[in-house]
Amino acid sequence: MNIKFLIVLPVLFLFACQPTVVGKPEKRESEEKIFMLGIDNFTKNYLYMVKGKRVGLLTNPSGVNGNLQATSDILYNNDQVNLRALFGPEHGIRGAIYAGEKIATTVDSKTGLPVFSLYGKTRKPSPDMLNGIDVILVDIQDIGLRAYTYIYTMAMVMEAAAENGQQVIVLDRPNPLGGERVEGNLVEKDYFSFVGLYPIPYQHGMTIGELALLFNTEYDINCKLDVIPMLGWKREMLWNKTALNWIPTSPHVPHWQSILYMGATGTFGELGILSEGVGYTSPFEIVGAPWIDGEYFSNNLNSLNIPGVYFRPLYFKPYYANYAGQICQGVQLHINDPSVFQPYSTGLHIMQIHMKLYPDQDLFVKKNRVKMFNKVVGTDKIRQALIEEIQVDKIVNSWTSELDKFKVIREKYILYQ
Repeated sequence: MNIKFLIVLPVLFLFACQPTVVGKPEKRESEEKIFMLGIDNFTKNYLYMVKGKRVGLLTNPSGVNGNLQATSDILYNNDQVNLRALFGPEHGIRGAIYAGEKIATTVDSKTGLPVFSLYGKTRKPSPDMLNGIDVILVDIQDIGLRAYTYIYTMAMVMEAAAENGQQVIVLDRPNPLGGERVEGNLVEKDYFSFVGLYPIPYQHGMTIGELALLFNTEYDINCKLDVIPMLGWKREMLWNKTALNWIPTSPHVPHWQSILYMGATGTFGELGILSEGVGYTSPFEIVGAPWIDGEYFSNNLNSLNIPGVYFRPLYFKPYYANYAGQICQGVQLHINDPSVFQPYSTGLHIMQIHMKLYPDQDLFVKKNRVKMFNKVVGTDKIRQALIEEIQVDKIVNSWTSELDKFKVIREKYILYQ
């Protein structure tokens, strides 16, 4: 395969079939324990890559350096960077827009730069948006789950850059869930969408930079791509091991741990039948509805001995969204061991137990929401399997072979040990 990207990594002697590699400053002994984000590595060691070039930036409030300074401000105020435009994903450049709401192109009040919305009339930069831009930097925090749209906004930017002759530089950031666990089925071709644009698993275990490399080659984007790596990140590191502050990546992801819960409850939350806590104080951490008996529900879930999680019964009354103002019962998920917790299959167990205990409360009654659920999980086979009462362990086994094949492909783009 003709590889057309450039990885910024330590100098290595490679076989001719490997991608071109450029060096970074030698790591001194005193630097071995330093953790450095891609943006900090870039401003310290790689500003020469944008010298004399007109720069665009895809970012949002999660794009900050290790000192919580916004990447947009850092670049705008740097005399060596000619920042000309900003590009905003879902939730907007300032992160204040509710999920799914369309966003208009505007002007950034702080810098006076145009902000081109990539979650409005278009999700792919138009030639007019890229006019006067030579290189597009990407600094945005992904969450490690397939259905989060930021990675596909990045892919659309890469496609547009390939078509219009721009370079893309991804400033790498940690996967909050670490880089070891890979879980879930791959998206089937008929279910490709902006919450699953490529055949990757639900929990992919890759950084946004590694995903960019995979997308670029495996799915034939073929833009001129550079990835500025982090320094000091290890695959076993969850977010809390980085010592970084968490910036909410969207309104309902206030804490990094929210992602662990989202991986379990965000899927069936799309069905609009069970509350997944959005609209209450603990988004994605709870599951409930007016008809549920919390004690009964929790006892049945805990009897499964699902690794890494305990289900505690609770009452709650949502402030908005599903069942706003109604008293609900259900369970709160307490993740006691993230290293063994499997969010995606846990969500399937929750659905299956609900279907067993409350057969008259059809999770799939809202056909328009079922369509979205199928996009999020990347298939209709999971819904069919649950309806047919196939046990979750067998559902998981059904995608083991394709997941193993993905893991082999994934290894080609791993930047960290």
